[in-house]
Amino acid sequence: MSTPTAGTMTEDYVKVIWKAHEWSGEGLTTNELASTLGVVASSVSGNLKKLAREGYLEYEPYGRATLSPTGRALAIQVVRRHRLIETYLVEHHGYGWDEVHDEAEILEHAVSDRLLAKIDAELGFPDHDPHGDPIPRADGTITHPRGRRLTELGDGSCAGVVRVSDHDPALLRFLGGLAITVGSHVRLAERHAFAGSLGLEILQAGDLTVVGTTELATVAAEAIWVTSAAEGHAH
Repeated sequence: MSTPTAGTMTEDYVKVIWKAHEWSGEGLTTNELASTLGVVASSVSGNLKKLAREGYLEYEPYGRATLSPTGRALAIQVVRRHRLIETYLVEHHGYGWDEVHDEAEILEHAVSDRLLAKIDAELGFPDHDPHGDPIPRADGTITHPRGRRLTELGDGSCAGVVRVSDHDPALLRFLGGLAITVGSHVRLAERHAFAGSLGLEILQAGDLTVVGTTELATVAAEAIWVTSAAEGHAH
């Protein structure tokens, strides 16, 4: 899959829009993009119009920006670079899963297809990054993990963690300290609706014995996707 000629701004915009659609199924408004990218809304509006003229987006003022087929193809390439770099930094350079996003944001615009292919092979062609997000294959195909948010788990149910949103590094550090990472197993012991929290048991992966307990705020639990042990990551 060759990389089309596109500037850093274009790659950043299409990637952010694609990632929003990946888990919510919706495009982004101008204000949502401005908040995510850390720029003013007027600048975003002008850039969206430019990218729409260039064929990367479908966009009407005051509406949600969505990707055209050209924009989606580019976004998948950028996401592939980003997630492979994150995985490489964790597995070969000792980075924590909360530290890799900013580094990958820089490197994703510079790494060549040839180097990326070597990184992919050295890693053993992984299907997901350290946060559980699927890594697009070289041909652009993607297999998403089956799963639902932890908050949707039934009381008393056990599940494996298949994804944790990388939106907030502080939350990743917090969850890592609780041993809640991709591949962990948990049981929803009780739901505290009035307190807005979940009582969780951390389970041993092999025999599912309880190795710890914690109280997790619902807002934190919303960042965690889980699936039954029988499903796991799709391949």
